[in-house]
Amino acid sequence: MFEKQQMDIWWPKWWLSPKKCSLFCLFTFLFLLKILDSLLQSEMDYWSVPKLVILSPEGVLSSGLKMYMVESKGGAIACMLLSLLLLGTWPALLTLLERRGRLPQHTYLDYTITNLLAAVIIALTFGQFGPSTPEMPDFLTQLSQDNWPSVLFAMAGGMVLSLGNLSTQYAWAFVGLSVTEVVSASITVVIGTTLNYYLDDKINKAEILFPGVGCFLIAVCLGSAVHSSNNADNKTKLDDYSNDCKDGVGTNGISSFKQTNFNTGGTNDLEDGGSSGKAKFGTAAFLIELENTRSIKVFGKGTFIGLAITFFAGICFSMFSPAFNLATNDQWHTLKDGVPHLTVYTAFFYFSSFCFVIAMVLNLTFLYYPILNAPKSSLKAYLNDWNGRGWALLAGLLCGFGNGLQFMGGQAAGYAAADAVQALPLVSTFWGVILFGEYRRSSRKTYTLLAGMLFMFTVAVAILMASSGHRK
Repeated sequence: MFEKQQMDIWWPKWWLSPKKCSLFCLFTFLFLLKILDSLLQSEMDYWSVPKLVILSPEGVLSSGLKMYMVESKGGAIACMLLSLLLLGTWPALLTLLERRGRLPQHTYLDYTITNLLAAVIIALTFGQFGPSTPEMPDFLTQLSQDNWPSVLFAMAGGMVLSLGNLSTQYAWAFVGLSVTEVVSASITVVIGTTLNYYLDDKINKAEILFPGVGCFLIAVCLGSAVHSSNNADNKTKLDDYSNDCKDGVGTNGISSFKQTNFNTGGTNDLEDGGSSGKAKFGTAAFLIELENTRSIKVFGKGTFIGLAITFFAGICFSMFSPAFNLATNDQWHTLKDGVPHLTVYTAFFYFSSFCFVIAMVLNLTFLYYPILNAPKSSLKAYLNDWNGRGWALLAGLLCGFGNGLQFMGGQAAGYAAADAVQALPLVSTFWGVILFGEYRRSSRKTYTLLAGMLFMFTVAVAILMASSGHRK
């Protein structure tokens, strides 16, 4: 199932080992942390950019170790941009596995383990550096404090994020990586950004922020139009192919489609009638070949299913950031007097822990009671399934660090502005178009709508970042 000749993307050779890539990401993260620490100690004004990270109020200590707290606008934007890259990349890895036929239940169980691991790493490094004070306790100290109201908000955020991530894994198969990410992220911004604006006591500039939200709303409409147009293009390709194919492969449903062995006789090119090579991106033959190998069959299923799942994911995503905001800033005054607010790192640990619990419960259930006609599995089959496990584990790390950076930036510049990381479809669309062949050989109408969608999305993100404020 996972042989090299069945790969539907081009991938650099050095990237083929998930273990090497994971180590590379970890060492890069530590290297950047070391550079940041050096800049802080020397108080350099690097390229005249304001200091990215400001140390916590306890002052400069002789030990040199302090809790890193992002406070400047420049630091917040840096966190957002890095978060954007990470959060836009991990969906591509899970899409790769689904296209190769790995069961989504197996993939998500692996993903959620390293997603929690990333939160633990952040908590035990950023959250534990420096002395613990009554005003700013470290991570381990906060675990024993009476801060359960804030903990429950963090857990609620983790729950809805887990449901949203799980939903998008199925939506990718129906409407594609690009449209799923654009529509769900746009809904997140329209609802979540509005909630965060009021929770943060309007520290973001409303005259800048809400025009950006409007651009995201336009992107939702364009995203739906892109999918509708591309779906019509694919149907036309398959109908034309059916007329030219001796076997008459149609589009009347998965029941009329039979599995084909594309490696018979050492060839798998559907277009060239048996010559060596693979079907080209965007052709009917490629769509049929992809349907054979993927784990979630989509031929014959209505567009409404994919869009419904996508909109549900967007509603879930719109709730997790406001819940995290309440967990760290206690705007509703649920904590007892004298109990300090949760730091970003402690809240993120609780957030990711409950995200892990929800994901484990649901996916272990889906092993035996799958949804959307996915194949059944078992715990034993999952434990023995090592094909693609490295990619899933890497995706969890990328998502975990990406979420952590988003929250660090939001705590400094306002969570409404931090929703700019929902520009992740810009990165996801790159992977979808370049690596997975989405929208290849589509109509001019589809290309026009896609360009308009991405343009509006880019404008919206720039406006949201320009609305960044400063939390006092």
